[in-house]
Amino acid sequence: MATETFPVSAPGVTVTFDAEDGVAVVTLALPGKVNKINPAFGAALSAGLDAALGIKGLKGVILASGHKDFCVGADIDVVYASRDPKEILGVVGQLNAGYRRIETCGKPVVAALTGSALGGGYELALACHHRVALDSPKVLVGLPEVNLGLIPGAGGTQRLPYLLGLQEAVQHIAQAQPVRAPKAVKAGLIDALAADRDAVFAAARAWIASNPSPKQPWDAKAPLPGGVQPGTEAARTLAVGAAAFLFSKTAGCYPAAEAALRCVFEGTRLSFERGLEIESRAFAKLATSDQAKDMIRTLWFGKNAADKQEGLPQTADARFQKAAILGAGMMGGGLAFLCAKAGLDVVVRDIREEALQAAQARVEEQAGKLRHLSAQERAELVGRVTFTLDLEPLRGADLVIEAVVENLKVKHQVIREVEPLLAQGAVFASNTSAIPITRLAEAAVNKDRFIGLHFFSPVEKMPLLEVIQPSFTSEDTLARCLSFGRAIGKTCVVVNDGYGFFTTRLFAAYLLEGCQLVAEGHDPVLVEWAARSLGMVMSPLKVFDEVTLTLGMHAFTTREAVLGEKLNLAGLDLVRAVVAAGRPGKAAGAGFYDYEHPRRIWPGLKELVQAETPAETGVVHLQRRLMLAQLAELGRVLDDGILRKPIDADVGAIFGLGFAPNTGGPLSWADRQGLPQLVAEMDTMAARYGARYAPSATYRKMAADGARFYEGP
Repeated sequence: MATETFPVSAPGVTVTFDAEDGVAVVTLALPGKVNKINPAFGAALSAGLDAALGIKGLKGVILASGHKDFCVGADIDVVYASRDPKEILGVVGQLNAGYRRIETCGKPVVAALTGSALGGGYELALACHHRVALDSPKVLVGLPEVNLGLIPGAGGTQRLPYLLGLQEAVQHIAQAQPVRAPKAVKAGLIDALAADRDAVFAAARAWIASNPSPKQPWDAKAPLPGGVQPGTEAARTLAVGAAAFLFSKTAGCYPAAEAALRCVFEGTRLSFERGLEIESRAFAKLATSDQAKDMIRTLWFGKNAADKQEGLPQTADARFQKAAILGAGMMGGGLAFLCAKAGLDVVVRDIREEALQAAQARVEEQAGKLRHLSAQERAELVGRVTFTLDLEPLRGADLVIEAVVENLKVKHQVIREVEPLLAQGAVFASNTSAIPITRLAEAAVNKDRFIGLHFFSPVEKMPLLEVIQPSFTSEDTLARCLSFGRAIGKTCVVVNDGYGFFTTRLFAAYLLEGCQLVAEGHDPVLVEWAARSLGMVMSPLKVFDEVTLTLGMHAFTTREAVLGEKLNLAGLDLVRAVVAAGRPGKAAGAGFYDYEHPRRIWPGLKELVQAETPAETGVVHLQRRLMLAQLAELGRVLDDGILRKPIDADVGAIFGLGFAPNTGGPLSWADRQGLPQLVAEMDTMAARYGARYAPSATYRKMAADGARFYEGP
């Protein structure tokens, strides 16, 4: 197949043409590793189309990428920097004009998705008349903008309903979860799959040959799939139901999700151009909002930096070969699965046969969910894990993760038993959630290779790994553990040592404050709603039930033992009373909630509260107290030198604890409140409700200096 290369007036794009079939290939390869949408991208796309559409004998165009991915969406640097809605509208308007040119150029245009197409990149694919993707689970497509406080801004809310129908389009945009190519073709997000890159282009050329004059369904005034049409009574009913469902999930904390819903239902009632205008205005408003800036800072820049482990030590020889998991609880079984999935040989040791059987069942269950693997590959994964009651099979392990009961004496015994069996240079890690690593390492011989790796449950799903590095832990040990974190797909945050580290202290403050408010006489339903309407992923009583009340009480007892401080709070007395009533949490089917009616607080809870409803109550009051109690504890964490940089607090709180993602994290929230105002309010709260609200020295100094945790938009 002889091809000719045509000159293009902008960098980052090439155009080739095959006179035999009349197909031009416009290949975008912007500087850097990915194609991302910014002014340079727009110029390259426009120049590429100019060159292709000017070719004599042109029958169709294939739009492709010279990078691994097709296009990863908007250049977040550009979006983050702008506070001018008119500027954003101008950028979006130019992009929409370019996309409209593709679909109205009079020639068939096919998107060759040999890599992922996300956000504006997938919207570019939607503007093409046909989409062929590589048949690989590594290829993702979709519209994840809501995760950053945005909506699709280049026609996604208007085009997707014509592919999926109103209901499915709203669900996809609101859920903001990219879809793997094999599933995407079944859902209708892409049109066809091909086995390899050559096959993708062959399928694209074949489609062009068979469809010389395609027209987009919105331009052809075609009905939407699914039966429900814009502007009908059925559409209005669907919109009301979708709004109610969305509010039940978001508690009104995410304007982007609500805006997407409006754009879909309002825009599709109008002409396509007017629908684009509605979407563009909504996007510009959201993109310049405080919420979007804070979410982008943490959920994009902060998380990406953590995933890349920027500024943290690296090592060339980091890979572990054999992992020993001590403790076969739910955490141990999950860790064994993750290690085996990463290619390690794994030994799980416990002193109870039933615990080992449960861990084995968990590994098999999780492996069974990996449908992109063959049955043989899943069996091989499970086969990499050995379950044992004995110590000897641990011999030669070069990584140990201790996940036994939270008892210092027991952990010391385990460390002394296991350390002599390990390979030379092995790393010993503890998954303790609170006990200082320095105290645990008292039983270790090789303290430079002793570290804390605090995972979160369920470990297969929770993305965070809190890495605790005491002063004696070597940089090489840290580097090896960070490499391990990458291998098992975790976002790593490194903190210094101290009781409860960072996440456990913040989490405990949240749970305890929720219980304290109920003990003071505030309506528990109102307390739970106050948390939800702040944006907290789970309300305090519900999440306490999830972790179990008995485990929580054990943690508070351990805290008192380690720190020598006794907590005298009515909230703790209330927890003890609920446990004494035979209600230890969700696993037992009874806790703060009545699990025969899972949405209902246990009616007997009010009988345990020895207090009348306070005169000062209500959602706003409860919101402030829940938030300020956490911020006050975070201030003490800062005073103790546990955190190394502010963004670690925000990334760790959101991805480890479910702290309100809509705020960008606790320190982002503090900046938006203003530290002088925050300190004054904390002082008032401390005088009324107790010293746990008192602002830390760090907060006081920053307030006096007019300082912020973050600079920027």
